[in-house]
Amino acid sequence: MIGLLDTLRRTARLMVGMPDYDAYLRHMALHHAGEPAMDRIAFFRDRQEARYGGKNGGRCC
Repeated sequence: MIGLLDTLRRTARLMVGMPDYDAYLRHMALHHAGEPAMDRIAFFRDRQEARYGGKNGGRCC
């Protein structure tokens, strides 16, 4: 039951654009061991940039 609640929580966060930092850390440990991971703030900014793009948030002006 706890696994289901965690999945629902992660899904809800992704639906509103809140990236999963813990999943990122697990991915880095498994696939990129030895490389430094971003801190939580840098990760959040990176994901926002990837989602909305550009320094103006994807807007033209």
